[in-house]
Amino acid sequence: MQKINLRELYPDVYKTDVFVDVAEEVVAAIRGQEQDDAAYERRKFRHKAHYSLNREDGIENDALNRSLTPEEVLEQKLLREEVYAALMQLTAIQARRIYARFYLGMTVAEIARIEGADRRRVWESIRCGLKKLAQLLDTAQ
Repeated sequence: MQKINLRELYPDVYKTDVFVDVAEEVVAAIRGQEQDDAAYERRKFRHKAHYSLNREDGIENDALNRSLTPEEVLEQKLLREEVYAALMQLTAIQARRIYARFYLGMTVAEIARIEGADRRRVWESIRCGLKKLAQLLDTAQ
């Protein structure tokens, strides 16, 4: 257990020092977030996002990390559903290999080693599956 000062974390809420005992994991998470914030500030400065017309906070964040509109979120959700439905129309082997390759980020060699199959056959299966997936998605639109 370590002591942290809540006034340092929440200066708007705590006007005086308030010390609390927290677990090591919480301290690590807080320090990690502080490092992420510092990295963001460096990235903002590096990309000259600290120059804005009104010099207020907020515009810089929008310039670097634009949040998605509700329409874009809905479009992405619908696209994921279409891709998933088309993926389920492939053979089980092709669907499994495409999922492992593109969703889990595995290499073709890793997939072949896990399945005990030849790497070229796995690659060909993925290629054919992607071709069929493209055809299914084209006909869906």
